[in-house]
Amino acid sequence: MKPNSSILIKLFILQYLSVLCLSQDFDFFYFVLQWPGSYCDTRHSCCYPKTGKPVADFGIHGLWPNYNNGGYPSNCNPDSVFDKSQISDLMSSLQKNWPTLACPSGDGNKFWSHEWEKHGTCSESELDQHDYFEASLKLKEKANLLQVLKNAGIKPDDEFYELDSIEEAIKDAIGYTPGIECNVDGSRNSQLYQIYLCVDTSASEFIECPVLPKGRCASRVQFPKF
Repeated sequence: MKPNSSILIKLFILQYLSVLCLSQDFDFFYFVLQWPGSYCDTRHSCCYPKTGKPVADFGIHGLWPNYNNGGYPSNCNPDSVFDKSQISDLMSSLQKNWPTLACPSGDGNKFWSHEWEKHGTCSESELDQHDYFEASLKLKEKANLLQVLKNAGIKPDDEFYELDSIEEAIKDAIGYTPGIECNVDGSRNSQLYQIYLCVDTSASEFIECPVLPKGRCASRVQFPKF
């Protein structure tokens, strides 16, 4: 085989794998919500967005395509860049429900751009950019996690609650077992940090998680004020 033929074959294989990666499907979404009080303790510092301090509610972290084996695709389409003009009608709702807490203080566009380009582009077989962000907002409203926990007597008051009670309250309301991730603050307290809900590939219905994330939590966790 001539050397240039070998190179051509390798290039063809690389091109094929590239196309395969772009078209590769996924099995479900993780819909991830984070508690801002714990985020600020996790990082030891946080910066409120330019629009001001967010309301004391769970904020969206992301909507992440996943595989049933625990793996996940990422950065699936480098040509599909975040375009805020496509979601201009959602902007005020995104600022309220999907706020950035990263430093330096921002307007949210960097956060949303990262989430779309890393995760959203891997769901383009189902959702375009507007659909992706709109679906996330609807899922947050549907879950209504803070109210769910308050209804069970679990409040962001710096008190400690049984992890099992938090899981049970969410399962009773949503119908499915959540994944829970905790952080440890400067006083070594295990805190309720992120909640993972599993969603079907249309990003409209909650489902039982094919695999749960491995969250490190104590049996009793603090629900910090914000």
